[in-house]
Amino acid sequence: SITSTSHHFPSLALHHFPSLAMEFALETSEEIRQARKRLFSSFLEQDHGHGLYAEKVRTMVESQKTRLLVDLADFRAFDGDTAKRLMKNPIEYMPAFEDALDEYIRQEHPKFLTPKMNVAVGFTGSFGFHRVSPRELLSGYLATLVQVDGIVTKTTLVRPKVSRSVHYCEKTGEVITREYRDVTSNTGPPTGASYPTRDDKGNPLTTEYGHCKYVDHQVVVIQETPENAPAGQLPRSVDVILEGDLVDSCKPGDRVAISGIYKAVPSKAGAPTTGVFRTVVVGNHVAAKTMDIADMPLSPVDIRRVNELRHMHHAERFTVLANSIAPSIYGHSVVKKAILLMLLGGCEKNLQNGTHLRGDINLLLVGDPGVAKSQMLRATMKVAPLSVSTTGRGSSGVGLTAAVTTDQTTGERRLEAGAMVLADRGVVCIDEFDKMGDIDRVTIHEAMEQQTVTIAKAGIHCSLNARCSVFGAANPIYGTYDHSMSIARNIALPDSLLSRFDLVFVLLDKMSARQDRGVARHVLQVHRYRHPSDDGMTPLDPLTGVPLGTRARLDNGPVTAGEGAALADAAIVGEDEEDERANATNGMYLKFSEVAATAQGHRGTQMDEDDEEDDEEDDEEDD
Repeated sequence: SITSTSHHFPSLALHHFPSLAMEFALETSEEIRQARKRLFSSFLEQDHGHGLYAEKVRTMVESQKTRLLVDLADFRAFDGDTAKRLMKNPIEYMPAFEDALDEYIRQEHPKFLTPKMNVAVGFTGSFGFHRVSPRELLSGYLATLVQVDGIVTKTTLVRPKVSRSVHYCEKTGEVITREYRDVTSNTGPPTGASYPTRDDKGNPLTTEYGHCKYVDHQVVVIQETPENAPAGQLPRSVDVILEGDLVDSCKPGDRVAISGIYKAVPSKAGAPTTGVFRTVVVGNHVAAKTMDIADMPLSPVDIRRVNELRHMHHAERFTVLANSIAPSIYGHSVVKKAILLMLLGGCEKNLQNGTHLRGDINLLLVGDPGVAKSQMLRATMKVAPLSVSTTGRGSSGVGLTAAVTTDQTTGERRLEAGAMVLADRGVVCIDEFDKMGDIDRVTIHEAMEQQTVTIAKAGIHCSLNARCSVFGAANPIYGTYDHSMSIARNIALPDSLLSRFDLVFVLLDKMSARQDRGVARHVLQVHRYRHPSDDGMTPLDPLTGVPLGTRARLDNGPVTAGEGAALADAAIVGEDEEDERANATNGMYLKFSEVAATAQGHRGTQMDEDDEEDDEEDDEEDD
C-alpha cells in the first residue's frame, strides 16, 4: 500500500499543482534525453573506442567535416528497438544523438570544435518502407525519417539564417542573447520570430552582428524521375530544406536520394486557416545517384535470352537487337540500327588538357509525313532507361536548357532545370524539330556539342550537365522532300545546328506496289497478334538488349586505332568523293569522331573479343 501510495502521489499532486506538473515533466524529459544520450555514446564507443564509428569520427575530424554518417543497418544491429523508434519519431532521438557526438568529439578531439560549430548526424543505408518517391509521401509519413528519391529541378540561393542574436544595451551595459527556432528545427519547439530592439525597460539595443550565430539555408525542389512518373499524370515534387554543410550539395538535374524528417509547415501568418498544411522534408543527408544501367536486375528469362544472343553470330545478333526496336513498324532497318547505336552510345573522353569529347550520338530523322518518324521516337522512349519527350512547337529555349524563375511565396530567385538537363545520361526526343524558332534552336547548340548548359542571369552563374543524346524528327518545309535541294534547305535548319547531328536519315514515302504489299502484310500480322519481323527472325523484348551495351557507355572502351582508323578514314574520304560526284548529300554527315562513336556503340552489341575492324566495316556497309 505504501508503494501504491507513493506511486499515485505524483499524479495526485501534479493534478492540483500545474507548476509542479510542468517541473516534473521537464525533469522526466531530461532524464529520458540523458538515457538516450548514454545509449548513443555507447554506440560510438564500441570496442573501447577502436570500433568502426570511432574511426569514422577520426576521419571526419581529419577532413574538417561536421556531419557523421551512420548506417541504419549498424544501428539496428546495435539496438533494433531503438532503431525502430528512431525511424518513427526522429525528432526525439536526433538531438540526443547529436549531443552524444558533440561530447565524444570534445573528449577525444578537444581542439576541433569551436564555439560557433555544431556537429550533426546523417543517416544512410536501408530505409525499408521509408524509402519513397515524392508521389508516395502521404500523411502517414509525417514526423518520421524518410529517404526521398528523385531529381533536383529547382534550387534557391544560399541565404544566412540567424539562429542566435546578440544585443548590447549602451545605457545599462548588459548583453542580451536570444535563440531562434522555426517549425523546421529539430532541437526544440519554435520560438518567437520578433527581433528585439529594446530591453524590458525600454532602453534601445544595438545588435552585435559579429557575435551573432548564423546558419546557411537553402531550399531545393525534388521531383520524381520522369521514367517513374505514371503516364498521363503530372510529376509530383516536394520542397527540401538544406542547412549547414548540406547547402550546395546538389544542383538542378542531379539525381539524389535525400534522407530527412517529413514535416508539416503551417501557412503564413495572417492567412486564413483551412486545415491544409504545406509539407517539406528537412534534409539530413544528400547522396548523389548515378544512372547505372549495369545494376538493372535481370530475370531468369532475360538471362536465358542473353545467353541465346551470346551464341549468335555478331551480324545476326546486331540485326535481332535492331529488329527488337519498334517491331510493329515495317522496314527502316538501317534507322533501327542507328537507334540501337544511339541507345548504346559511344565512350566519352576527358583529355588531360580539359577537352571533353562526347560519346553520345545525336540522330535526326527527316522525311515525308506518315513514314513513322514519331512512332520511332515513341518506341525509343519506351526502350531507353531515361528519356524526356518534348516538341519543337511547345518548347522554348529556356524550357529545353534551364531558366531562372522567381518564387511566388518568398520572392527569391530559383534555378530551374530544363528538359536536356533533366535527361542527363539519357535521351531527349524532340518531335517537330523544324517548328522550333531560330532563337530557341540557338540555345541548344552548346548542350548538343559541349553537353553543358551555362546560365548567367539575375546574378546567377553556373554550368549544368546535359550529357544526353538528342533524337529529333523534322518534316520538310514544302510538305514533301525535294530531291533537287539539300537537306538544310528542305528543313530550313542552319548548318551550324545540322552539323551537330551525327546521323541524319531521309525517310521517303515511295510509291511502290511491292512496298505497299509489304506494309499491308505487316499490318495484318500486327493485328493478328503475331510477332512481326522483316526477315523471319523473332524480335526480342526491347528491354532485354539494354544491359548488353552498358560497358560501351560506362567503361573507357575501345578506341579505333591502326587498321581500324585507316578503314574509318577511307570510308569518310570515299563518302566525300561520292558527294562531290553527285553534287548533293546522301543524308549522312559523319566526321571521324562520329565514326568512332558509332563504332564503339556497335561494339556494345558484341560479346566476344575486340574486333574494331569489323565494326568499321559494318558501319561502312550500313552507310
